[in-house]
Amino acid sequence: MPKIHLQFTLFSAFYSPLISTMTGNFLADEGFDYDWSVAKPGVSALEALMDGKAQVVQSTISQGFSSIENGNPPQARHFGLINNMDGFFITGRDNDQNFKWSSLEGADVLVHHGGQPMTMFKYACHKAGVNISKINIIDGGNAKEMEAAFRNGKGQYIHQQGPAPQQLEADGVGYVLAALGPMVGACAFSSLAAMPTWLESDDGQAFCRAYARTRKYMESTPAAKIALAEKPLFPKIDEAVLAQCIYAYQQMGCWPVEMAITDSGYNAMLDIFEFDGKISQRHPYESICMRA
Repeated sequence: MPKIHLQFTLFSAFYSPLISTMTGNFLADEGFDYDWSVAKPGVSALEALMDGKAQVVQSTISQGFSSIENGNPPQARHFGLINNMDGFFITGRDNDQNFKWSSLEGADVLVHHGGQPMTMFKYACHKAGVNISKINIIDGGNAKEMEAAFRNGKGQYIHQQGPAPQQLEADGVGYVLAALGPMVGACAFSSLAAMPTWLESDDGQAFCRAYARTRKYMESTPAAKIALAEKPLFPKIDEAVLAQCIYAYQQMGCWPVEMAITDSGYNAMLDIFEFDGKISQRHPYESICMRA
């Protein structure tokens, strides 16, 4: 039985298409023995590909942008879409039925300071016509530290990936007011990466078959059923909250059936990172991605 190790950069319900390769039994159906891990803070999951500790990782093509900009063309290739848009939400302390993006101006906002989340937040504000310089952006640390700070009374709003915002609402701590995805628009937000030689192997092709079936499952299966299967991997999240989060992502169109990283999705990422001054040129698709 072949063995495959999956590694996540971040672990959340937003990455359910990869999680469900396991919990939906699609890897097992292809004969894989598997395990998974989460990259240590500050360490790229792509390093696990380089040293052979993982065969497939959850990452983003913007990691490829950074590598090329730093003079280190990536050896791994991104080959499969995970999310077709940003998966962060804005949660506020008050159930503001009149919330607009401009409500953030003049407010204390805990914003995730990771490279891509911050770039996307800036782009969402730009698209919404918000003057980001008027927002009091707070660096509350990593995702867990940010949540703890908000629960302890810091900030009027918080910027988080699901299912953390939905759990805050269930706990009566805040209210989910907006999603960044529809504001930013469709883009190849997150993706799967592997070494080209592995991807072209029999195991790599078997994984792609499993993943293609998982994409259909994510599109056609009720959120509650997906959440029931995933719940053991989310011990601190209520099952109903997990289902609510998965349903929100389904309705947003985060998980289209097609697993390919499209040219339009790739170019949208170039647009976003060009806007934020993170790239010096529009790097070609083939320098970062390959078509599985």
